[in-house]
Amino acid sequence: MFDGFETRDVEVDGVRVHARIGGAGAPLLLLHGYPQTHAMWHELAPRLARDHTVVVPDLRGYGDSGKPAAGPDHAEYGKRAMAHDVAGLMTELGFDTFAAAGHDRGARVLHRLALDHPDRVTRAAVLDIVPTRHLFANVDRDFATIYYHWFFLAQAAPLPERLIGGDPEWFLREKLKRWSAVPDSFAAEAVYEYVRCFSDPAAIAASCEDYRAGASIDLVHDDADAAAGNLVRCPLLVVWGERGFVGQKYEVLDVWREYATDVRGASLDCGHFVVEEDPAGSAEVLIPFFA
Repeated sequence: MFDGFETRDVEVDGVRVHARIGGAGAPLLLLHGYPQTHAMWHELAPRLARDHTVVVPDLRGYGDSGKPAAGPDHAEYGKRAMAHDVAGLMTELGFDTFAAAGHDRGARVLHRLALDHPDRVTRAAVLDIVPTRHLFANVDRDFATIYYHWFFLAQAAPLPERLIGGDPEWFLREKLKRWSAVPDSFAAEAVYEYVRCFSDPAAIAASCEDYRAGASIDLVHDDADAAAGNLVRCPLLVVWGERGFVGQKYEVLDVWREYATDVRGASLDCGHFVVEEDPAGSAEVLIPFFA
């Protein structure tokens, strides 16, 4: 995977950010989701690298990036901290401004990145999410059932860590199966990387902290932006799987228009893992947007 890409480890304020970098042209940052690593972009990154310098990191707590200890307010795994990491990575690579795409948790990091660093993100694409604040403000039986992991992973340590740690490979594979709608979507090489990284107890703990932050400090930051009227100002592309929960539950574009000023989007015939379930369709919507 990632033929022709170089591997870099960059320290950002004491946190190691592991990344792949390839291609040439305007910089484009790609952020992964849970429970994956940068490997989820293995199919699409080379296509985007024909016209862009593509930077594909592991988020803090995931993959081969650093996993700092968490404090009582979970801020170390808040989306503000994760956004700071990737902004610092792009600075270290020499990119003052850049476009970005994010899936799942990576899309939540990108949402925060566009709010905290509006002068740096030129265009943003969020894949198969609606904003965290909207989700928690509209909890119902469907959300609690399908997205039960939001509440499970946010439980105080070490409850979810111990339970997932009993068989992390089964838990990860079950997540991939339940959230996807297109059989045989995942490359064996990518799944091997997901399992390798997620089997580390530190990664399990860090991913739980990610969700604890999502249910606490992230909402504090999101509420503050809402009160101040802060919106995403750069062009925003929203892509979702029409057979996934987000596509079936929400009027996706209508929701995002409450959080951004310039929104457009498209659905793909797949489930949650849009980049891997429909790489051709993902390329068809992302490539023109970032051109």
